[in-house]
Amino acid sequence: MKAARTFFQRLRSYYLLFTGGFLCFLVALAVLEQEGMPRVWIGYLFMFATIVLYATIGVLSRTSNVLEYYVAGRRVPALFNGMATAADWISAASFISLAGGLYLHGFDGLAYIMGWTGGYCLVALLIAPYLRKFEQYTIPDFLAARYGGDGGGRAVRSLAVAATIVVSFTYVVAQIYAVGLIASRFTGVDFSVGIFLGLASILVCSFLGGMRAITWTQVAQYIIILIAFLIPAIWLSAKHADNPLPQLAYGQLLPKLGAREAALAADPGERQVRAIFAQRAQAYADQLAGLPASWDAGRLATQHQLARVKQRNASLLEIRGAERALLAYPKNPDEAARLWDEARRWNLARAAPLTPHGQPFPGADREQSDIKRNNFLALALCLMLGTAALPHILMRSYTTASVHEARVSVFWTLFFILLIYLTIPALAVLVKYDIYSGLVGSDFARLPTWVSYWANVDKLTPLISINDVNHDGIVQLAEIAIDGDVLVLATPEIAGLPYVISGLVAAGGLAAALSTADGLLLAISNALSHDVYYKMVDPGASTQKRVTISKLLLLAVAFIAAYAASQRPGDILSLVGAAFSLAASTLFPALVLGVWWRRANGQGAIAGMLAGFAVCVYYMLHSHPVLGSGAAGQWFHIAPISAGVFGVPAGLLAAAVVSLLTAPPPPRIQAMIAYVRAPEREG
Repeated sequence: MKAARTFFQRLRSYYLLFTGGFLCFLVALAVLEQEGMPRVWIGYLFMFATIVLYATIGVLSRTSNVLEYYVAGRRVPALFNGMATAADWISAASFISLAGGLYLHGFDGLAYIMGWTGGYCLVALLIAPYLRKFEQYTIPDFLAARYGGDGGGRAVRSLAVAATIVVSFTYVVAQIYAVGLIASRFTGVDFSVGIFLGLASILVCSFLGGMRAITWTQVAQYIIILIAFLIPAIWLSAKHADNPLPQLAYGQLLPKLGAREAALAADPGERQVRAIFAQRAQAYADQLAGLPASWDAGRLATQHQLARVKQRNASLLEIRGAERALLAYPKNPDEAARLWDEARRWNLARAAPLTPHGQPFPGADREQSDIKRNNFLALALCLMLGTAALPHILMRSYTTASVHEARVSVFWTLFFILLIYLTIPALAVLVKYDIYSGLVGSDFARLPTWVSYWANVDKLTPLISINDVNHDGIVQLAEIAIDGDVLVLATPEIAGLPYVISGLVAAGGLAAALSTADGLLLAISNALSHDVYYKMVDPGASTQKRVTISKLLLLAVAFIAAYAASQRPGDILSLVGAAFSLAASTLFPALVLGVWWRRANGQGAIAGMLAGFAVCVYYMLHSHPVLGSGAAGQWFHIAPISAGVFGVPAGLLAAAVVSLLTAPPPPRIQAMIAYVRAPEREG
C-alpha cells in the first residue's frame, strides 16, 4: 500500500508539472503572436511540440515485458486510469464532430450525449469489474475461457478476434481521418500527407510501449483536451451571455437563439434561397424520372456546349469549364441515377424550412415526428450497448490494481468525460448563435477570412461553402454549408479569438484522435498477436517474440487504416456510429450473458455472435441510401447507423435459444462464473 501511495504521489507531481508547463507554453505562444510571429509557425509549434511530447513519453515508457505491454503492469491508479480511459473515449467524434452534429441537427444530436454517457453506466454495472477479476489480457481471452468448457473456446475466441478487428478498424479509420483533417489545416500539407504524418505520432506511443506507453500518454492528452475544449467555450459564453460558465450560459442563450431563428424563418431572402434549392431538387427528380433518355440528352447537351464555346473563340476559362463539365458528367445511366439522387436529396435538405434548435423530434406531421423520436431512442440504445462492448475501452479494466480500483476508475472516467460532455451542447448553441447573428446577413464582399481558410483544406470535399444563390450580395443562412467535422476546429476563428487558441484547439483535437487511435490499434494488434498467434498458432512462443509480433502487426494494421482513411469513406460520426452498432450486435450479448447467465454456453455464444453480426451488417447494407435500397429498405424507418437495435435482440435470442437446446456449461465454468461474480474482499 505504501508503494502504491508513493507511486500515486509521484504521478501527481509529474502531471501537475506538465500542466503548468503546458500553460506556460500557451502563454509564451500568445506573447509571440502579439509580437508578430506568423500564424503558420504557431500551427507548426503546436502540432510538433505536442507530437514530440507524446513521442517522448512513448520512448521513456518502452517495454518488452508482456504484462507491461498488454495491461500496463496492472498498477495504474484509479484516478489516472480514469483520465486515460476518458482520453481513450473522447475520440475525434466527441471532440471534433459531436458539437458539429448538435449544431446541424439540434435536439436530435443529444442522442450521442445520452447514449455514450449512459453506456458508461452499463460498463460500470455489468461488465468492467468482472473483467478485472478475470485477470487476462484481452476481451477474446475472457470469452474463450468463459465459453471454452464445452469445446467452443477456440471458435468463440476466433469470432471475438474477428469482431474486435472489424469494430476497432471501423472506429480507427475515423480517428485517422480526423488526424489528416487537423494536420492539413494547421500545417498546410495535403490531406493524405497529413494522415501519414499523424500516423507516425500514433505509432511512436503504441509501437514502443504498448498499454504502458499509451496509458501515460493518454493522461497527458486528456489534460490538453480539457484545456483546449474549455477555453473557447468559456470565451463565447462570456461574450454572448456575460457568464463564463458555458453550462449555465446554455439556458440563457437558448431563448435568444430561438428568437433569431424565428426572424430568419420569416426573412424574404431566406425563403427565396430555399425556394431555389427546391426548384433544383425538382429538376433532379425530373431527370431521374426520365432515365435513361434524360442521361443521353444531357450528355449530348454537354458535348454541344463544349463545341459552341470552342467555335466562338471563348476565353480559356470558359473552355476549361465546359471540358470539366463533360468529364464530370455521369458515365452511364446507373451512375447518373446515383449522383442525381444524391444531388436531389442534398438540395431538398437545403430547401427544408429552418428547424428550431431546441425543438424535439421535428417533423412535418405526427408520423414524421414519431419516426424522428424512434430513431433518437434507437441511436441512444445502440450507443449505450456498443459502449459496453467496445474492446479498447473494456481492455482498460485490466490495468487497475484490483476490482475495487476498477470500479473507482469507472467513476473517475465518468467524471472526466462529463467535464467535456456537459460543455458540448452549450458550445454548439454558442457557436450557432454567433454565426446566426454575425455571419448571416453580412455582405458577401466582406466574408471573414476563416471561411476561405477552411474551404480550401480539402479541395475534393469542401468543409465550408458559402454561395450567393439568389445573387443579392447578402449571406443567407441557407447559403451556408458547414461540415459538422469542422465546427469545433474553426470555433476560435469564428469567435474572433487569437490564432494561438486555434492552434490549441487543433492540438486538443489531435490529442483526442491520437489517444483513441492508439487504444484501437493496440486492441487489434493484441487480439492478433495474443489470441491468434500465441493461443492458436504458437503456444510456446517466448514473451519477447509475442511482443515483437504484436508490434509488427500493429504497424501493418496502422498503415492499412491510414490508407482507408485517405479514401474519405464518410463523415466521422457515421463511421463511429457504425462501429458502435457492430460492437453492440456482436460482442454485447456474449459478454453480458457470459457474466450474468450461467446457462449460456459456447454453442449459444457462437450462435449469438454470428446472428447479431449478420443481422446488423445486412441491415446496414440493405438500408443505406448508397449501398442498398435506402429508406425503402428500412425496418420501422430506423436509420442504418442504428442497425444494432435489430442486431442485439437477434444475438441475445440466438444465444438463449441455442444454449437452452444444448448441454449446459460444465461445473468448472459454473465455478468460474461464481468466482467472477462474488464480491471482492479488500485487505
